[in-house]
Amino acid sequence: MAKQYDDLGSLKGPAFTDHTFQHYSEMNQDRIYMDYNATTPLEPEVIQAISEALQDAWGNPSSSYIAGAKAKAIINQSRENVARMVGGKAEDIIFTSGGTEANNLVLHTAVEHFRRSCRAAEEGGGQRNGSSGLPHIITSNVEHDSVKLVAEHLQKEGKADVTYVPVSKVTARVEVEDIMAAVRSNTCLVSIMLANNETGVVMPLPEICQRIKRLNRQRERLQILLHTDAAQAVGKIPVHACELGVDYLTIVGHKFYAPRIGALYVNGPGTRTPVYPMLFGGGQERNFRPGTENTPMIAGLGKAADMVTCHLSDYQSHMLTTKLYLEERLKAIFKDKIHFNSHFPGSDVLPNTCNVSILGPTLQGWRVLSSCRRLLASVGAACHSDSGNRPSHILLSCGVPSERAANALRLSVGRGTTMADVDAVVEDLRETVQLLEDML
Repeated sequence: MAKQYDDLGSLKGPAFTDHTFQHYSEMNQDRIYMDYNATTPLEPEVIQAISEALQDAWGNPSSSYIAGAKAKAIINQSRENVARMVGGKAEDIIFTSGGTEANNLVLHTAVEHFRRSCRAAEEGGGQRNGSSGLPHIITSNVEHDSVKLVAEHLQKEGKADVTYVPVSKVTARVEVEDIMAAVRSNTCLVSIMLANNETGVVMPLPEICQRIKRLNRQRERLQILLHTDAAQAVGKIPVHACELGVDYLTIVGHKFYAPRIGALYVNGPGTRTPVYPMLFGGGQERNFRPGTENTPMIAGLGKAADMVTCHLSDYQSHMLTTKLYLEERLKAIFKDKIHFNSHFPGSDVLPNTCNVSILGPTLQGWRVLSSCRRLLASVGAACHSDSGNRPSHILLSCGVPSERAANALRLSVGRGTTMADVDAVVEDLRETVQLLEDML
């Protein structure tokens, strides 16, 4: 049965009372949320897992009394669930505060590992890796800010060299040959997102990893580490870390109906794959990420991960069917005025993501959304919401013309989005476009 959401995308389930939404019901009861790439509501089962942990497992997981033992058991089970979701082992999962921390940890580790490898080589009578003496990181020009800004910071501080490989303006993907052409003798990390949060384009990670691993077998000392930020992919398409071939994989709970907590998959942390902590404290998470564990949020993440493992094919099928219907209705109403910025030849796209521009001089994305009566969506990544009314740099990087990029709407459907929701949203857009064009 389809779930019902309020204007904030929050689930109206048994854990909520009518009073909770009374403030919104008078004016916003007919709003329809289509911004699931920004964040998702909590599933009722996730809320229940969090509530039970808050009530029954309030103890310190490092303690031996009952409440602490319950907390430890919940954390262990959640670790198993998250690992199973991404095809790893429980010991491969490190819980973090979110995706930003996980991504920071990976880039920090790569730079530190390079430094230690160079020092070990010098002490052994060898030479430093690379002529510059700095670690070299390869990433793309369409990464999330939690990778992009870290890389920029390391570069600005003189701690790393960074190459931002541009995506193809034909496929909107970063191409394997372009990655390989950027590799240097001092390259220590390749970090490429699994799926883009604005276009939904899925990157060719398996091919990139295969080529880098083949190159690693020819390198005497420094191995190139492989990382993907899988925030937008988890819960929408199958994600299997071993099949992808990555050393690190970032997991973000609030993108798949879990709370705002995250995890980092590491292929054999501290043994096969290096991890150097940014924080120091009480030894939790095997000293990789110390700090008393946030048991309730970890419980919620574990439950949401288990639901993805059990129901991914259903989620994926529903979202794809709904998105295709949305695109069909948009084409039927707007005809040649519509252009899909998420359609690129030869590229796979997330099943829920529709990036679309309605062409017209007064139909900039921000103006359309602010005039809509029912639709709740965005013009791009939520982390860029303070960038004014400038066109998305992601779309521009993908070859979308500036005028069309300025009109872009990112419509992302969810598990509970219905055909009736789609019909209502398309009608809302039709009325809004008519209103704005009449104002000319």
